[in-house]
Amino acid sequence: MPDLLPRVSIITVVYNGEATLERTILSVKSLNYSNLEYIIIDGASKDGTLDIVERHKEVVSRLISEPDKGLYDAMNKGLDLASGDYVWFINSGDEVADPELLNRIFGINSSADIYYGDTLIVDNNGEEIGHRRLSPPENLTWLDFRKGMLVSHQSIIVARRIAEHYDLQYRFSADFDWVLKALRKAERIVNGKAVFSRFLDGGLTKSNILPGLKERFSIMVRNYGFITTLLSHIPIGLKFLYFLIRYKRF
Repeated sequence: MPDLLPRVSIITVVYNGEATLERTILSVKSLNYSNLEYIIIDGASKDGTLDIVERHKEVVSRLISEPDKGLYDAMNKGLDLASGDYVWFINSGDEVADPELLNRIFGINSSADIYYGDTLIVDNNGEEIGHRRLSPPENLTWLDFRKGMLVSHQSIIVARRIAEHYDLQYRFSADFDWVLKALRKAERIVNGKAVFSRFLDGGLTKSNILPGLKERFSIMVRNYGFITTLLSHIPIGLKFLYFLIRYKRF
């Protein structure tokens, strides 16, 4: 029954997203799910972002528009506002992949700590580029992140009770740290066996690849130890080079 479905808080962070926000809102609007909360955190945009939100205000549960200290500070604001049993970050330019996704995964198991799936990369026109370089494993645990971020931030739905604030000491990889912390807390993790999101190519970490990698290395050392992290970067590096040479992207 609808009232037994978990409440899901979808959170979208945006700043000057006039060119990308509407596709995100429309994808959330398309969801066929009866217990949904949609929160938009805007960083005091100076373009037509708020006009887009106004056009679709019937689907927006909460809106904040004010300056912030960056992406992860804005995400923390979203967490503070969320009232759902689960939180799901679909930021401006990203899209929910399937209108029936939430009904399907909660029909399998409605009490897991984490649900995860695959991700499609899309360009600025919404055209598919392909799957991510890293693929989610059949059975995900926190130890799998020794191989890198195997599940993208947009394709993981986390129980709010285990969702910590993003650590603002990390400017580019706080999402890696956040997901890893959630995985370490989780007792039941369910593979949704589906594409969860369409991710707009680019983003904060990709445009700051070297400092982002340094932060991830530090996070991995804290969780797995220096030697393990160092050795794990040999296959990570080789797979990265293979993917870059074959597909001309990363």
